[in-house]
Amino acid sequence: MSTARLDLPISGMTCASCATRVEKKLNRLEGVEATVNYATERASIAFAPDTPTTPEDVVAAVEHAGYEAILPTTQADAHAPHDPVDALRRRLIFAAAATAPLLALGMIPALQFDNWQWISLQLATPILVWSALPFHRAAWTNLRHGTATMDTLISIGTIAAWTWSVISLLFLGAGDPGMRHELSFVPERGGPAGDVYFEAVGVVVTFLLAGRWFEARAKRSAGAALHALLELGAKEVSILDADGVEHRIPIDELKVDHRFVVRPGEKVATDGIVYKGISAIDRSLLTGESIPVEVHPGEPVTGATVNAGGGLLIVRATRVGGDTQLAQIGRLVTEAQTGKAPVQRLADRVAAIFVPVVLAIAAATLGFWVGADDTGLAFAAAVAVLIIACPCALGLATPTALLVGTGRGAQLGVLIRGPEILESTRRVDTVVIDKTGTATTGRMSLQSIDVAEGVSEAQALWLVGALQNGSEHPIGRAIAAAAQRLEAAPPPEVEDFTSRPGLGVQGTVSGRAIIAGRPALLESADPSLALPPELERRRAAAEAEGRTAIAASWDGAARALFVVADTVKPTSREAVRRLRELGLRTILLTGDNAATGRAVAQRIGADDVISEVLPAEKAAVVKRLQDDGRVVAMVGDGVNDAPALAQADLGMAIGTGTDVAIEASDITLVSGDLRLAPDALRLSRRTLRTIKSNLFWAFAYNVAALPLAAAGLLNPMIAGVAMAASSVFVVANSLRLRRFRPERDAAPALSPAGDLAAQPG
Repeated sequence: MSTARLDLPISGMTCASCATRVEKKLNRLEGVEATVNYATERASIAFAPDTPTTPEDVVAAVEHAGYEAILPTTQADAHAPHDPVDALRRRLIFAAAATAPLLALGMIPALQFDNWQWISLQLATPILVWSALPFHRAAWTNLRHGTATMDTLISIGTIAAWTWSVISLLFLGAGDPGMRHELSFVPERGGPAGDVYFEAVGVVVTFLLAGRWFEARAKRSAGAALHALLELGAKEVSILDADGVEHRIPIDELKVDHRFVVRPGEKVATDGIVYKGISAIDRSLLTGESIPVEVHPGEPVTGATVNAGGGLLIVRATRVGGDTQLAQIGRLVTEAQTGKAPVQRLADRVAAIFVPVVLAIAAATLGFWVGADDTGLAFAAAVAVLIIACPCALGLATPTALLVGTGRGAQLGVLIRGPEILESTRRVDTVVIDKTGTATTGRMSLQSIDVAEGVSEAQALWLVGALQNGSEHPIGRAIAAAAQRLEAAPPPEVEDFTSRPGLGVQGTVSGRAIIAGRPALLESADPSLALPPELERRRAAAEAEGRTAIAASWDGAARALFVVADTVKPTSREAVRRLRELGLRTILLTGDNAATGRAVAQRIGADDVISEVLPAEKAAVVKRLQDDGRVVAMVGDGVNDAPALAQADLGMAIGTGTDVAIEASDITLVSGDLRLAPDALRLSRRTLRTIKSNLFWAFAYNVAALPLAAAGLLNPMIAGVAMAASSVFVVANSLRLRRFRPERDAAPALSPAGDLAAQPG
């Protein structure tokens, strides 16, 4: 197991104070940086290089803190949450069944027959002893470690209410056969000291268990998106051996370079390259794309997608296990859910000191009312303070919203790297969009060839195509691909190949020194290589139409002009419009010439365009915008976009791009659909608003309720109901994020006919 990072499930935590305590214990270990999330019940642990601390030491520290942790042995184990729903339901059912008659006896005088209070004692005792056992057990564990949590408040409050009631029965006259108890939502001032609060014990425990049960169900539901995502992968795979014989093996035995079969309707077992066959791949479960995409030999496919076409595919595995895109998505989502947003740090600090402060307030309340010679009210008010003040809603406010929001994002193909990213999305005012592969398909194709006198198109394509075989640029690949379709001899080897990023390439083919790229590259090598007038006119006309013109020279003169065109994605215009509706300025960034840049910007509706930007200059452009006071989001996909993505205040990488770009980004848009960019911003902003509203109501609840309880204006029973309701409210408010829907036009903003140039053939 790698010790660079560990995702550790922890069971036994019951509130935010528990998570804070475990986090402090873990961060005291040498070389360990840990974040513990109460909602996900997991710790994200980073180990410094060469640290002597081992994962086993981490587990021991968690256990020493009074909680349970088991090192995951598989990826499924790492994401399997502790699920207390069934145990809580059993305790809740028993408590509710016993509380119903207990409440009726305690609050309806007409039902209070002689010695009814002794029946109440018999009903309340098993509720306190068995149904409330999780609270008492946690309180005892915390006491042994010298700390206090919300369970401490609940345990002390319910035991105090029950103990005072028993004392009243035995010594203060409440045990008289004719004793009656009036219905009251507010404790009676100056009333008899011999009051009993058995119904408060039952109601408090029942409602707190109900709140815990709803929380557990909500957390299970909120985490279902990630769990379902991780379950997408295939369990078995059919591989072909060297003789072409098919074998069925478990997915864990699949290796890189294995060839495996994907029949119609089957899942693609792992990331790979299509070796043979043509079919349509449905990526909807992984990326949110609704339309299957046709794949051909040589094209990549992603594990967990489905062969939705009628063709059989043979795929060569390129990534397996934890290196697959599905596994990377799982890690990104888990890290985001386990992390903490800046707004949560305040809640954690408050929760850490809240319980001791509440205990002090409860003691002061008890002392004040005893001093005021109102012993019955003193105990009622002190118990109400203990119960009403539980910081459960405060602890759930941030992580529950984050859990639901990031899980919903994963379903839609939006991966938010960490909770701190939410703050960045709120401040962004400018979006810089890379052109090739982001606003456009990035699939360049050769449109036409113009040659000088005495040169044939086939000769020009054969020579320049051979040179471009060594190029990784989409333009070079388009020319090389067209050359490979020639019915001619295989292209020769290239000697002295040199790539000039953003300008072109040069090298020697069959003894000829060839330069291919921008006309400026040719002229910089030799002024005599300027394009002849006819080719210059063709170049100007092509670039005016938004196409890219590549000049080529050999034998001491400019010999040919290759016109290549990219295609604007049909959804790019809608995406840019939605970004502008969010109040954002949109800027298209391209290395193409100004005419091509303007043509693409006009087609997608961008506010501005910055053209002729070399790859190394993209980060500088972002920095310049930031220096002008802009908060910049960058959307890109290539290796050369990585510095700009890292420089930007918010980096968004197209998931169909390179791993380097994805690693440098803050948000990954799993599919190539640019409309996910405004979706990501809207979802992030809505998640942040939900967190802030949760925190507001959680703080407001405690600020308003504590004084009422201390003043003797809150019955302990009502306090228990209110406390449970506050937690349920926070969870329910967070679950509204599950209903987030992307905004989509009825039809794509651009039809295929709206391409910058028609594709050949």
